[in-house]
Amino acid sequence: MAVDSALVAPFYADQVMTAATPKTSPTAAPDPSVLAQKLGHVFANPRLLEDALTHPSLADAKSTGAKNAGRKKGGRPYERLEFLGDRVLGLAIAEWLYETFPTANEGEMAKRHAALVNREALRAVAQEIGLGQFVRLARGEDAGAARKNLATLPDAMEAVIGALYLDGGFAAARDFIHRLWQRDIAVSETPADPKTALQEWAQGRGLPLPAYRTIANSGPAHAPKFLIEASVKGFAPVQAEGDSKRAAQKAAAAALLELVKK
Repeated sequence: MAVDSALVAPFYADQVMTAATPKTSPTAAPDPSVLAQKLGHVFANPRLLEDALTHPSLADAKSTGAKNAGRKKGGRPYERLEFLGDRVLGLAIAEWLYETFPTANEGEMAKRHAALVNREALRAVAQEIGLGQFVRLARGEDAGAARKNLATLPDAMEAVIGALYLDGGFAAARDFIHRLWQRDIAVSETPADPKTALQEWAQGRGLPLPAYRTIANSGPAHAPKFLIEASVKGFAPVQAEGDSKRAAQKAAAAALLELVKK
C-alpha cells in the first residue's frame, strides 16, 4: 500500500521556531482527537492519548532541567504506555489466534503470533492510520526525520494501544486490534520468517547457510539504524536497513530471497 509521506512523518515539537525560541520548546501538534476518530474510540481521559503521542525525547526536554527529572517524577509516559501496549497486543493476538485456529498446535500459533506483533506489523498499522503526524518529539542530535520515523512508529503504536486499554479496557484495545490486524490474521498459512525461508531455500539446493554482516550502525540510542548485508554463495549480496539488527537482517533476507528466486 502506497503511503503519503506527509501522513507518516512524525511531528517535531521544535519544527516552528524563532531565533529566540529554545530548541526543545513545544508547539501545537495536530489535534489528537482526529487520531481518536481513526482509532474508533472516544477517550474519557484524552490525556492518555496525548501521553501516548509524546516521545521520551520531548518528555525529557520538558522536565525541570535535572538529567533524570522525567524519570524521578514518573514521566516518560510514552515508554510506560508502550510497555503496557506491547503486553495488551500480545494477549489480544494470542486470544484471537486461539479462537481462529482451533486445530493449530502451539508451535504454529507461536509463529503466527510472532509475525503479527513484530515491529514490521506495528509499523504497517501505524502507517495505515497516519500515526506519524501525531507523534511529538524533540529534535535532538539526530536530524534525520526519516530515521526517527522508522524507529518511532512501532513504539508509538504500542503506546496508543496501551492508552486504549487504560481508557476503555481490554475490549476497546481488542476491537481496534481486530479491525486493523484483520487482513494479516486471515492469512491461510503460517507466515514464514524471511531468514528461515532463505535458509530453507539454500539448504534445499545444497548451498551453505546464508551469512549476515553488519555494514553500518548509526543513530542515537532512541533511534538506531542498522545496515545489514545478506549473502548466499553464488549470488550477489544484498543490503537492507532496519531499526534493529533483527529487523535489518529480516529485510535483507527478504530482498535476497526475492533476488535468488527470479
